[in-house]
Formats: sequence, C-alpha cells, structure tokens
Amino acid sequence: MAAIIANAVATVSSLVTGVMNYFTDMFLTPPQTASLRYLEETELKTLQGERRTLKAKTLWQNSGAVIMAEAAELSSLKPLLDEIGVPLYAVVKEDVGTEIQNFRPYFKGEIFLDEKRRFYGPRERSMGFLGFLRVGVWMNGFRAFRNGFFGNVSGEGFVLGGVFVIGRGQQGIFLEHREIEFGDKVDVEHVMWAARRVA
Repeated sequence: MAAIIANAVATVSSLVTGVMNYFTDMFLTPPQTASLRYLEETELKTLQGERRTLKAKTLWQNSGAVIMAEAAELSSLKPLLDEIGVPLYAVVKEDVGTEIQNFRPYFKGEIFLDEKRRFYGPRERSMGFLGFLRVGVWMNGFRAFRNGFFGNVSGEGFVLGGVFVIGRGQQGIFLEHREIEFGDKVDVEHVMWAARRVA
C-alpha cells in the first residue's frame, strides 16, 4: 500500500512540475547562441589588485578556457582543469557590496566583471518572479543553501547565466550551456570532455 501511495505522489508531483514548467517556459526568452566573434571583443575588468580592462579573447588565446557566468559549483573542476592546462575563470555581471568577497571562498580562480553582460547574451534572458513557480528552482535553491551558498537582495538577481568552454585562438566554442532556470547546472562530464578537446 505504501508503495502505491509513493508512486501516486511521485506521478502527481511529476505532472504538476511538468505543467508549471510548460506554463513558465511560454514566458521565457529562448537563448541565442553566442559566436566567438561576439564574445572575444567583450571588455572585462579585473577585480583584484590594480583595476584594468582587457579584451575577453586574451583569456583563451593561448590555452583555451572554461568561463562560467555565475556557476560557482564548477570550482570543483579547477584541479582537473589545471592538470590539463585549461584555466577556469568566472565572469560576473556586477560588483555590488560584498558580493564578490562572499563569492571568493567558493572560487579560487580569477574573477572578471562584464559590465555590458555580453557573456549573458547575445540575447539576455531573465526569469523574474516566474522562477518561484518552478519546482526545479526551489530544489536548486535548497541544494545551494545546503552547500553554504547564500543569496542576497542587492543588485540584479534575475538574469540567467551560463558556461562556455572555448578553444585556443580561433578554435571556437566547444561547449555553451545556458541556464534554463536559476541553479540549472551544466553536466561536469560535458565540461571536462570539451576541455580535453582544447588540451
């Protein structure tokens, strides 16, 4: 009897989740693929030491790179990426209050500021309050909270990010993952597969 009830609850939960996702998907802007030409001219600002501005292509020109636009959990891949000589960078869209300082314990690599939010484009997407209707957002938020990630209410918090694996020079973009909802994680195996292609 307990198994039947558990199966019924799981079925109803899946149905509700599917309906809510379908409903909210209708209002979400679909992602647009970024080209290497679009990304490489992005102006990034350093956030440590003497502040300077550089073109994004310098990050991957000689070694390729994995670039995460607000996906802190990828930090766990840094030792593996270091072994194959592919650096991991973080790109953030704003530097508000102590946000960057709070992020640093979870990320050991270099962090850059993308004020024009080109790594969040070419078609910038945001979820807004629709995110609160999606079960996945609540589950991702709970997982992040359990892992010690705490959000804040400062700045712009609705823009969806992504992850890029970019080859050396003009090799191109080997992987582009765009968040479907807040906390939507890229498959780390896919990231490592693409990074090994660079290496």
